[in-house]
Amino acid sequence: MNPFSSGTRLRDMIRAVRACKTAAEERAVVRKECASIRADISENDQDYRHRNLAKLMFIHMLGYPTHFGQMECLKLIAAPGFPEKRIGYLGLMLLLDERQEVLMLVTNSIKQDLNHTNQYIVGLALCALGNICSAEMARDLAPEVERLLQFRDPNIRKKAALCTIRIIRKVPDLAEIFINHAAALLKEKHHGVLLSGVQLCTDLCKVSPESLQHFRNKCTDGLAKFLKELANSSYAPEYDVSGITDPFLQIRVLKLLRVLGEGDADTSDAMNDILAQVATKTESNKNAGNAILYECVATIFSVEDNGGLRVLAVNILGRFLSSHDNNIRYVALNMLTKAISLDSQAVQRHRATILECVKDPDASIRKRALELVYLLVNESNVKSLTKELIDYLEVSDSEFKSDLTTKVCSIVEKYSPDKKWYIDQMVKILSQDRCYVKDEVWHALITVITNASDLHGYSVRALYKAAQEAGAQQDTLVRVAVWCIGEYGDMLVNNAGMLDVEDPMTVTEDDAVDVVEAALKHRDITTQAMSLIALLKLSSHCPSCAKRINDIILLQKKSFVLELQQRALEFNSIIARHEKIRSPLVERMPVLDEAAFSGRRTGSAPATVSTSNGTLPKLSNGVNKPTSPPLVDLLDLDADDNPVPSSSGGDLLQDLLGLDLSATSGSNHVEKSGTDALLDLLSIGNPPAQSSTMLDILSSLDDKKGSVSAIDKLSSHSSATSSAVGSSIVNLDGFGPSQSLPETGSIHPSIVAFESSSLKLTFTFSKEAQNPATTLIEAIFLNKSADIYSNFVFQAAVPKFLQLHLDPASGNSLPSNCNGSITQKLRVSNSQHGKKSMIMRIRINYEVNGKTILEEGQINNFPRDL
Repeated sequence: MNPFSSGTRLRDMIRAVRACKTAAEERAVVRKECASIRADISENDQDYRHRNLAKLMFIHMLGYPTHFGQMECLKLIAAPGFPEKRIGYLGLMLLLDERQEVLMLVTNSIKQDLNHTNQYIVGLALCALGNICSAEMARDLAPEVERLLQFRDPNIRKKAALCTIRIIRKVPDLAEIFINHAAALLKEKHHGVLLSGVQLCTDLCKVSPESLQHFRNKCTDGLAKFLKELANSSYAPEYDVSGITDPFLQIRVLKLLRVLGEGDADTSDAMNDILAQVATKTESNKNAGNAILYECVATIFSVEDNGGLRVLAVNILGRFLSSHDNNIRYVALNMLTKAISLDSQAVQRHRATILECVKDPDASIRKRALELVYLLVNESNVKSLTKELIDYLEVSDSEFKSDLTTKVCSIVEKYSPDKKWYIDQMVKILSQDRCYVKDEVWHALITVITNASDLHGYSVRALYKAAQEAGAQQDTLVRVAVWCIGEYGDMLVNNAGMLDVEDPMTVTEDDAVDVVEAALKHRDITTQAMSLIALLKLSSHCPSCAKRINDIILLQKKSFVLELQQRALEFNSIIARHEKIRSPLVERMPVLDEAAFSGRRTGSAPATVSTSNGTLPKLSNGVNKPTSPPLVDLLDLDADDNPVPSSSGGDLLQDLLGLDLSATSGSNHVEKSGTDALLDLLSIGNPPAQSSTMLDILSSLDDKKGSVSAIDKLSSHSSATSSAVGSSIVNLDGFGPSQSLPETGSIHPSIVAFESSSLKLTFTFSKEAQNPATTLIEAIFLNKSADIYSNFVFQAAVPKFLQLHLDPASGNSLPSNCNGSITQKLRVSNSQHGKKSMIMRIRINYEVNGKTILEEGQINNFPRDL
């Protein structure tokens, strides 16, 4: 019986599947056919085995499981006839892969077919082996494939070469037995054999250094000669593609030359002439020619240095940029991005064309061109390129503005020749209709302005002009403008610090207040909060407008935003009741440390810095220290005991200054202790030597019983801290300084609060006789290791029902081998005394042998009667 006479049944099944209108109908048809095929398999029906396997392959392509028919493939492969083997091998390649264990059973059948007298059956076996060969099969069948590389028929040699590629990828150790045979294939006349032979040599070079050196010594000259003949050959109809002789083979040869020439000067010199000839003589008006030119350019950039060839290659890419085909321009931009590190001057000649690509309608080309322009910028061309990009920013698509704005800001910050130019460009960027500037960018602008003392007046005037024309969506510009008006409003009104390039302008105190009042109407909460702070500062700079400013601030008492409402109450109290301290309180911000800010942005400065002498250490550029997570991370205790988000001293300072009001603090900040922040605001004396947190202050402020009480609590806390170090500061509301920590009261047994392999922390407790809810703790730190710990800092955090105060530590250097200790006193007030036990999260930072060590823990073993 003719095995293919029943093929109509397959057509019937395909027709039935295509006639299905729903997925359920299709599944029903497939289930029916699968059941029929299973019945035939169980009955060992040999007459229709090939037809069943053909249907299984169609079912497999539809996505249904066909594992039950895998053995049928092996049975058909073992059959003697070519038709059965052809269906069997096709099923083997479709239904199985190299991970199937059943594949081991077919190895012997493939080996027999590789030695078959019928070359067509040999071809079937080679095709299957090249598609599903596993490492075990490769080792078993490599000798047969090696023998077939010398077979008389070119089609078999071609398939054997392709099969060899699969073998050496699976088992690179077998590469050495194919080196000589692969080199012999490069001398073939048949282009199909040549194509597969060149690819085999390329793969051999990648997996075997011996093969690479062999081909460099033996084949480089021959390949260059063959490529020259191929490029100069006359018309050959069997290989011609758009007037170019076999571009596929030319591209493969160029890729092999690239591998051979990379890292070898002698081999690169041997191919320079032919690369130059291909680059100059290949036509670029056809796609096939462009493909050859692209591979030629890639080869020139990969081989050893030849300045003339690289200039020629860059010029070819420049021609590609002028093409109307988006694909050609895209690959040219990609290649130029790699070429700029090799010959930036040659790429700079095509700067105008690349800039035009930034304005291309195609989004992918715009993005690649923008990345390339960013790499092209240097000190000599930054002004011209930035002008072009900012001009285009005004008319660019909204989808592209975000990436473009980010790149332009980065360029301006990295290559600005002077601070005035930097400020001018940033004002232009912030003045766009929809500004896509990240917070860290305008933070950096403020940092630069504070450091440019001779440009304070120029900056505030430039921002004042821009803010007058600002729209509702330019919140970033308005934030920077109101910040500068708040800091340097007196310079704006008095025209102080005028530069020669400026025109005189008249700004009254009311004009300055008008701009800030308009900013207060923006919907952005951060902008509104910064505007309130600016108004508070203007009340001191502009005494004639103090009443108007107070009236504007009082309007925010009815704000639905609690933050704004609280600020309005507090600022009103400062203006109305604390006239004596308002001026020192709203003094100009100190100069911000540009190096520290840049370090935080790059992650090279720690987020929390605390020293024993109360001053921030000066970190030199390039000193990498691990960034500690915010102190609030310590409070991972209970769901109902989590602290308020802004519980660190640095966050409170930034809230008061209006630099960042985002709900989540994503950037790192150099934090100070709470007293440091308050003293900086008051500009009184030096901060005391301590490393305490602001958690206790914030806990007291959490009650929010009114603006006056909040300020009074701050003043009370600051007075207490100052008295502890023997200094006195001005009192906000007449309260005397709080008393130092008493040392009397009931005694409780000490506990080992924390212990690691190198550090031991012991707590001793005492109680105030008149206040049982307050516990006095003395922390004793011992160093169990043989190394001295320096820059020792202890931090602690507690839930909201506790209030914590830390005294300064006795030192910041901990001797080794328990030969000395550091002590630090804590006071903890428990509002749930008798109901909830104390709990505390601690963090200990220190340096040992130049490395910063961080240890953390949670203390749960406090005595229950505390």
